[in-house]
Amino acid sequence: MSVAVLRRAARETLSGLPREFWWLWTSTLVNRLGAFVATFMALYLTLDRGYSASYAGLVASLLGLGGVVSSLGGGVMADRLGRRPTLLVAQTSTAASVALLGFVEHPVAIAGVAFLVGMASNASRPAVQAMMADIVRPEDRVRAFSLNYWAINLGFAVSSMAAGFIAEVSYRAGFLLEAGMTLVCAVVVFLKLPESRPEREEKAVPEDGVGLGAVLRDGRFMSVVGLSFLVAFVFQQGAVGLPVAMGAAGFTPADYGMAIAVNGVLIVALQIPVTRFIEHRDPRRLLVVSSVLAGYGFGLTAFAGSVGVFALTVCVWTLAEIVNAPTQTGLVVRLSPTHGRGRYQGMYTLSWAVASLVAPVMSGFVIDRFGAEWLWGMCAVVGTAAGAGYAVLMRRLPEEGEGEGRGEGEGEIEVAETVLGEKAGAAAEPAASAV
Repeated sequence: MSVAVLRRAARETLSGLPREFWWLWTSTLVNRLGAFVATFMALYLTLDRGYSASYAGLVASLLGLGGVVSSLGGGVMADRLGRRPTLLVAQTSTAASVALLGFVEHPVAIAGVAFLVGMASNASRPAVQAMMADIVRPEDRVRAFSLNYWAINLGFAVSSMAAGFIAEVSYRAGFLLEAGMTLVCAVVVFLKLPESRPEREEKAVPEDGVGLGAVLRDGRFMSVVGLSFLVAFVFQQGAVGLPVAMGAAGFTPADYGMAIAVNGVLIVALQIPVTRFIEHRDPRRLLVVSSVLAGYGFGLTAFAGSVGVFALTVCVWTLAEIVNAPTQTGLVVRLSPTHGRGRYQGMYTLSWAVASLVAPVMSGFVIDRFGAEWLWGMCAVVGTAAGAGYAVLMRRLPEEGEGEGRGEGEGEIEVAETVLGEKAGAAAEPAASAV
């Protein structure tokens, strides 16, 4: 492939997105580059503080529980207060709570602050996704979400490597460094990102936008949330079931590290080119294929007997992840009314937060009671069921931009009466004119 072809591909991938998107993307990248605490939390509690593995697991669960609580709260804040205020509150709160976590010593205090960290850090996700949907044209959203997902994984890959070196110097330095970088994200939002929440037409939408009750009554969307939970449960096994199963089979933590590292490397290398391939393809087919591929990618783990084969199975389900992540997020936007994007994104985020709580318990029970082979077989079944669900639910899926602007209480997807170009302009106008 020539240099000219690569340049053209890069230009087509990166061009056409608004300046506000790139500042939001930069904030995401900085945030993930500083995500040290989640990487070394278990080591900090067991090695540095001397607590048991059970206590470390409890703290990890409380961190996840905080994320479950704030998923919906962050979405409501994004719709009521606005995307920008929600991001500022969430990021400054995250910085403060992470810094505090580096200084508290009592086990109850550590557990309580960890819960606050989970709440604060997860509250920004619905606002980020809603703001991205506000400022990016419908036809560019899959590409935008893919670039954001790429930034998340690139930042996480770098921070994971750096976390080990930082921990050797000082765990507390890691907490403070993450807090400082999170504050940098808040500064970027404050200085460079205007409010993007679309203005409501008088009498068209209630003052508080679309209520949570309307989201829960949206049968098609809640079915998608349920399917998202199934897919998330499968993907969680890369961090939950896979290390336990490899350890039980006699492999070392280093072996697991080598196998799972393939996931991050492939995402960084393939996310952008794969997105160019799938950007304008049928999302229904993409979600069906990625769900089944994820299920059977983990299912193949039952036949793995060496690190190399484990790495090959990681390649399979990582490809599914690369396709699924931006497509799924774009689907959520397509099914969300304009003035309820925060709540809808919050409900979608909740599906992943709940999966992160359920997966460790469920996978541990299955492995202990029946063996790892049953867990991988269950993943294949769950992935197949999710694929079949997407195939049924996404019939007559509206085109990009259709269904936006629905009011409270509308549970079915309706074709918007406004021309798509006018809708995109109306959504972009507040972002350009806000202070």
